[in-house]
Amino acid sequence: MLGLTAILVFLTTFLAAGLAVLVGWFALQRMSAEAVAERLSENLLDESPRQLKDESLSSISLWGKLLERSDFIKVMRRHLAQAGLNWSVGRVTLLMLLSASVALAIAMRFDIIPGLVALLIACAVGVLPYLYILRRRAKRFRKFEENFPDALDSLARALRAGHPFAAAMEIVAEEAEQPVAAEMRQAAVDGNFGTSWAQALANLAERVPLLEVNMFVSAVQMQTRTGGKLNEVLAGLAENMRESIALKGEVRALAAHGKLTGAVLTVLPIAIAVVMTFVNPSFMAVLFHHPYGKYLIVAAASCLVLAHFIIRRIVDIKV
Repeated sequence: MLGLTAILVFLTTFLAAGLAVLVGWFALQRMSAEAVAERLSENLLDESPRQLKDESLSSISLWGKLLERSDFIKVMRRHLAQAGLNWSVGRVTLLMLLSASVALAIAMRFDIIPGLVALLIACAVGVLPYLYILRRRAKRFRKFEENFPDALDSLARALRAGHPFAAAMEIVAEEAEQPVAAEMRQAAVDGNFGTSWAQALANLAERVPLLEVNMFVSAVQMQTRTGGKLNEVLAGLAENMRESIALKGEVRALAAHGKLTGAVLTVLPIAIAVVMTFVNPSFMAVLFHHPYGKYLIVAAASCLVLAHFIIRRIVDIKV
């Protein structure tokens, strides 16, 4: 028993140290990315287009070969690019594995947590880095959606002034806010060097899978085939996008009350249990020491988590 405890302590310490190193590396990467973004906002530095792409999944060759066999890795790499993060897939997957291992080692030291529940907790903790990537991706897309109508207005004015479409795209890339400027610059580089404008716009729609971007790409491709005043089409498209953004903002404001209610209903039972543990320990001791107590605790926690996601699903209104 003593030897098993020593092994668990060693593994927990080792995994915690590895996790701390990875977390520190990600923190430094984020700080440097924020510094670059600040300089971009002050027009002191231009974000360079992604012409040379790093195709390696990991600096560890064996781990990279294992990752290449999974189709999910391609999805993760695309999500990393869409989130505007320059992290490698290998480091993200290693962080997920280390987080899950540390959580499993800690959960197994508590007798009140069953083995299956400890495994579920480890899986939930391991998914957290990927959930952070998805959150950054959604935040970047929302910012892109808010700034995209202004970019279309700038593009329409440039076309009205007599500039060709390629030059107008470069003007928008210089004047637009991030992340619209970076994506427009990448599309301009793709269209001017190496690929056709149709393929460059298709790549833009793939990098930013938003309805507004698909409408913009379709409008440009239709104008290329049939002709017409593209500046008027883009101006009308920008106005419709602003109305859609305003409607989505109203819906989010109305749904915020329901999300807050769901969060309160989720936290309230936990807060009551913590207060009862300090106020009347003997009352809660029955639940902790009874043979079926830990199963009841797990069931209650599972119901709370499930109810929280159900409430968020109900109030998440799609426009």
